[in-house]
Amino acid sequence: MDTENLKKEEDIRNNIKYLELLSLNFPTIAAASTEIINLEAILNLPKGTEHFLADLHGENEAFEHVLRNASGAIKRKVNEIFGNSLYEAEKKELCTLIYYPEQKLQLIKESVKDLNSWYSVTLNRLVRVCQSVSSKYTRSKVRKALPQEFSYIIQELLHESSADPNKQAYINVIVSTIIETYRADDFIIALCNLIQRLTIDTLHILGDIFDRGPGPHIILDTLCDYHHFDIQWGNHDILWMGAASGNDACIANVIRLAMRYANHSVLEDGYGINLLPLATFAMETYAGDPCSLFGPRIEDEAQKVDEKTKRLLAQMHKAISIIQFKLEAEIIARRPEFGMADRMLLEHIDQDRGVFVLDGRDYEMRDNFFPTVDPASPYRLSPEEREVVDKLHNSFIRSEKLRKHIKCIFRYGCMYNVCNSNLLFHASMPLNADGSLKEVEILGEKYKGRELLSRVGQLVRKAYFADRSDPEKAFATDYVWYLWCGKDSPAFDKSKMATFERYFLVDKETHKEEKGAYYTLRNDETVCDRILDEFGVTGEHRHIINGHVPVKAAKGEKPVRANGKLMVIDGGFSKAYHPETGIAGYTLVYHSRGFQLVQHEPFSSTQKAIEEGQDIKSTTYLVELSSQRMMVKDTDKGRELMVQIEDLKKLLGAYRLGIIKERS
Repeated sequence: MDTENLKKEEDIRNNIKYLELLSLNFPTIAAASTEIINLEAILNLPKGTEHFLADLHGENEAFEHVLRNASGAIKRKVNEIFGNSLYEAEKKELCTLIYYPEQKLQLIKESVKDLNSWYSVTLNRLVRVCQSVSSKYTRSKVRKALPQEFSYIIQELLHESSADPNKQAYINVIVSTIIETYRADDFIIALCNLIQRLTIDTLHILGDIFDRGPGPHIILDTLCDYHHFDIQWGNHDILWMGAASGNDACIANVIRLAMRYANHSVLEDGYGINLLPLATFAMETYAGDPCSLFGPRIEDEAQKVDEKTKRLLAQMHKAISIIQFKLEAEIIARRPEFGMADRMLLEHIDQDRGVFVLDGRDYEMRDNFFPTVDPASPYRLSPEEREVVDKLHNSFIRSEKLRKHIKCIFRYGCMYNVCNSNLLFHASMPLNADGSLKEVEILGEKYKGRELLSRVGQLVRKAYFADRSDPEKAFATDYVWYLWCGKDSPAFDKSKMATFERYFLVDKETHKEEKGAYYTLRNDETVCDRILDEFGVTGEHRHIINGHVPVKAAKGEKPVRANGKLMVIDGGFSKAYHPETGIAGYTLVYHSRGFQLVQHEPFSSTQKAIEEGQDIKSTTYLVELSSQRMMVKDTDKGRELMVQIEDLKKLLGAYRLGIIKERS
């Protein structure tokens, strides 16, 4: 036996236990060979399309629509397939049907006279679209995506060519039988859902699902059932994760933001949080206070409330804000290592003179009514406040819906992700002024770069999952709040979160939040390369992809920076940011030919999309075009498949050498 074969046999024997386990799935030479052929074929298919979204902030209708229309990809596909053979109105109606099949069918059935003819034409059109979007996948992958009750029929339709007259007759019989058996509606819905699913292969959410908009719980209902996605946690997500972990300061922040944006229904109806104790306390304590600075900020017509409700929300908003400052002070006092003593601000209020005194300077206050703040002990909760906090705490930790969603965020999320030569994280990589990685101390140990994000992710998980006996549990629960607003937090990375100053101080200089070095240095290609090297990201075309900081497109800011190494894709999904960004969000699309950035205009409403066919107006920009089409073999998944192929070849060798016996 020659040297090469001896090495192969030695390699097989060294891996014999693993190969014996592998043989349970592939018990014969034929089975192993077939799998190798299948995997080799998959390697030579075009890579699946990845969609990247950031900072959804509860805008469920816009998010749902972007998923349903695949950021305009389905409309482009319909135009490619039908071109001038259909009127624009017909193409628009077909697209709307694909996006919202159940709702659109109801409207069509009310207006169409010859429904059977409409069914026949529409089913044939949908089959053509489905054939197109499924063409880059194996039959096996498409089959796994099919609804069970229509799996066989859809497979037959997808893999038959209508160009052959005999096959067209066969297809026509299938379609007519579907109509005659009154299954046309269900079949259309199944086809439309399949088209949506196959158009987006993988979805990446770069943080901040929660707060500001009215439907983060609806977004998470969709995500938790989505076929393939991941989440890079943002500071707003971490805030809710902290609240679900029982951190009272996080709970207070969550409620304060809900009051600020009139999103009480998210808490009450979405998660079953009982806000009555807070409402009762606020009405009694601030009965004589106009709370004019705390009126809800309403961006959405659907969130309009009457004056009585506005007044109550303002009272609750102020009440929970004062409670929040007290709860945060408790953490700051017991965790001096957080270095946040400068955020203990209630002690600087001179209630007698109605000013805020800091470093010997008086600052004018916009509001000086603090009935629960004792100047002698400003951070002590009143008995009534403590009772409210305890009740809210119990409500949060007992919410089954919140628990389900937070576990989903943990299961599919992390602080960062490396995928197909792209490094994804929500906000920042703490840096020194010279662009070097900044060391951050946690429990006496220093971490930077990849180790820092890994350690932070570990602590976030410990806060929620660890047993009370874990010595890091208490620290981790406090640290989750620090991640929301701490200056060295990779999810925040600013000098302060100036909530108190914006509410109470007139001087706007005090409102400024100084950003960490990363936010300016990331425009430097050398700095980006250093970070990519730190995370082991390789490839000719490698990138950092962030959200967190809205791109002010209206003022000429660009999402692509550092000579293409960095992409910031927070385009302002939240209505609160539309005036600032001038647009309504981005989708970054990575398909087999390169990167495209889709810039969205504001979405009117789901109702108008269904009834009038109003799509989101989106503009697509080419970011990076590959000289060669990217195949599965060029992706992370492809490299995994290559390893599997090598293992299967070793198994074949073991069978042929008689080291492992074939099974019948």
